[in-house]
Formats: sequence, structure tokens, C-alpha cells
Amino acid sequence: MLRTLKSTPFTAVRPPKKFKPIPFPYHHELTLEIDSLTNLGAGVGRVQLPEAPKEQGPWVVFVPFCLPGETVRARIYRNDANCSQADLIEVLTPSPDRVTPRCPLFGKCGGCQYQHLAYPKQLEWKRQQVAELTRRMAHLDIPVLPPVPSPKEWHYRSKLTPHFAKPRDGELGPIGFLAPGTRSRLIDVPQCPIALEPINEALPAIRQEVSKRAHTYKKGVTLLLRAHEEGVETNPRAVISEKVHDLTFHFLAGDFFQNNPAILPAFVDYVAAEAAQDGCTHLVDAYCGSGLFALSLAKHFQQVAGVEVSETSADFARRNAELNQLPQVSIMTASAEEIFADITFPAEETALVIDPPRKGCTPGFLAQLARFGPRRVVYVSCNPATQMRDFVALDEAGYEVEKIQPFDLFPHTRHLECVATLKRK
Repeated sequence: MLRTLKSTPFTAVRPPKKFKPIPFPYHHELTLEIDSLTNLGAGVGRVQLPEAPKEQGPWVVFVPFCLPGETVRARIYRNDANCSQADLIEVLTPSPDRVTPRCPLFGKCGGCQYQHLAYPKQLEWKRQQVAELTRRMAHLDIPVLPPVPSPKEWHYRSKLTPHFAKPRDGELGPIGFLAPGTRSRLIDVPQCPIALEPINEALPAIRQEVSKRAHTYKKGVTLLLRAHEEGVETNPRAVISEKVHDLTFHFLAGDFFQNNPAILPAFVDYVAAEAAQDGCTHLVDAYCGSGLFALSLAKHFQQVAGVEVSETSADFARRNAELNQLPQVSIMTASAEEIFADITFPAEETALVIDPPRKGCTPGFLAQLARFGPRRVVYVSCNPATQMRDFVALDEAGYEVEKIQPFDLFPHTRHLECVATLKRK
């Protein structure tokens, strides 16, 4: 149920120029019961508009930093075509699952969405959100397995990228991350409880150094702090090392590499177990980067081919295969239009691992996959929504999803990795 608080005749704050005052005026306050969470981490409240026909259903209001089962007071700041966005003013009736956030900046900094929710419940909601996407977007009625939790709930991130805006009069403003729901307002973040301890130890000196050099910056900058075996690297072009099981990977500090080292061994072991089934003796890693999956899975296959469109990343993958003495691994550089052109493996004995960027696979890549026709596909994704979209195309190409296993690489945030196993129908 929901009740509307009395609105004052005038608001003290002038509405933004493009604000649409329907169905609520700017800064109108509501008391809402929150019934669910979105996959962006916002609470969902609903209100029946007085003028709307009953068949239209309740109007949805999204409120961040609240939890299902809570009654909250919220203030409208935007009306969209079919929903409204509001700020949380006060939690009137808290959820039993609410906990005290560890970070004093939670709610101000946009880096985390779930520090106020007990970790086991975070995992439950993430699983439920993936299951909902599976039904709604991929039209699949298959179980989504409980997420594999991170071994480290705090201090797990090996990479931090704080920003600062263009200095004014030679002085730096905040050094940190965007405030929730904004595109330019930065929150100063002197420490981060989800970053590895060495990053937090290095952060004060780095912040002090860039502040001293404020007059040298002509625009805003994104800093890099990447923890590795030998310390914390700030130069994105520096070569660093990461170990996963007994393998060593070299790559550029600024390049992509999964940034929760605590969960990586279990993560790659699961992908290996899913790929090395149904008589698959060959493996293709189609987005191989510096070789994480190609090398980690190599012991399970007679031959492995890693394919990468970036020559720099492909070169690191080749060197990593040589460093780790894996002669059965070959790394190829291919254009995006001809990913499988030089693959000679028998398709009926080949498993394919794909780990695309957040935007998912392109239609061109999916068409190439269908033409190549591997026996199994293990699809690793950091964006379940684009993964579900691609399932539709893969279904049309003759592949069915067997199961979906989430991995929580990012506790306290809305982000999640999902590993889906598909086989030819």
C-alpha cells in the first residue's frame, strides 16, 4: 500500500529546465512500500495514480538505497514516460536484511549499490534478477543456479580508477567517483573498502601527488591503481603479472583482466569443466585477450586456439603461452569479420569460450559462430542483459542453453558475471 504525503504549494528548489511535471511535480514526496530491486540496484515502489484507469496498473517509482519490504519516504526528481525516479529521504520501516554499510560514503558515492544489504541476500537478489532476465528477454524457463560467492566480501578489487575534473585556478576538486544518478558530480573518495589493501595504502600518496601537480592538468583525468604481485602500478602502459593457480599472466596494467583475484581460480575451473564435455578435444577462445581462458583450460584439451582482434593483447597471450610452457596453445590475430577464418579444428569436437565486452556479441560474430558450428559454447558475460539478448540469436542458430551459473566477482555492487553453457540441439 502507499499513501501520498501532502505537497507544499511551492517548491523551494526550481525544477530543471527539461523537467516534466506529470504525474508528479518536482520534489513531490511520497511514502512507498518497496517490493523488489532492479538489476541496477534501485528499489521498486508502486502507486495507483488517481486519474489513471485501473486497467493501466500502478505507476512505478524507482528509489535507490532501499530494500524490498521497506516503507520509505521518497522525493521525485524526474518523471519518465512510464515511471518516475526519486531520491530516498528516510527509511520509515527497515528490512530485517538491512545492515550498516561499512563505507561512510555509501549512498553518496555511486560505486556500490548493496552495502546496506546482508551479503547472502545480495546473492539471492542477483540470482532472482538473472532469472527474471532469462524469462523476460531470452524467453527461457531454465533454472539459474545460486551465485558462487566471492571468497573475499571486502578488499577484493585489484583495480581502482578514481577520477578528477579539470582543475580550477590551479586547484583540484574531488578525486573519486560519480555520485549516483549524475554524469559529472564527483564524490571525494580517500579510501575504498572493496579495493585491495595495497591500493588503499598507496592511495593517499597518489592523491597528494596529483594535487601538487594540479596546475599541469588541462582537463579531467582518470587515474589507475592496479595491484599486482610487486605492488601497485599507476602507469597503464606498464607490464604487470597476475597468477591464477600455477599460471603466470603478463599484461598491460591498463588492459582488461578480471579484477577479483580471490575468485578467479574457481571461476576458470568452472569454465574448464563446462567446456571439456561431450567429447570435446579442441578449444577456441574467441575473445582471448592476454590468454586467461585459453591458457587456464589448455590442460583439458589436445589443442587450443586463442583468437584476438588486438595485436597487442594477442602478443601477450603468445608470450604467456610460451612462458607457461603450453605448446598446445596457438594464438591468432583475426579481424572482427573473420574470427574463425584460420580455425581448422573439427567443429563436432570443438568447444568455444566467449567472454565479450559489456555490449555483448555483435550480430556479425554470432553469424560466424553459427557457420563454424562448435559442439559446445560457454558464454561468459559481465552483462546478463546483453547475454540474454544473444541467447535469442544463438537459439535461432541451433543452440540451447543448458544452465546458467552466476559468479559474484563484485560484492556490494550490482555487477555480476554469468557463465552459461550451451550445446547444439
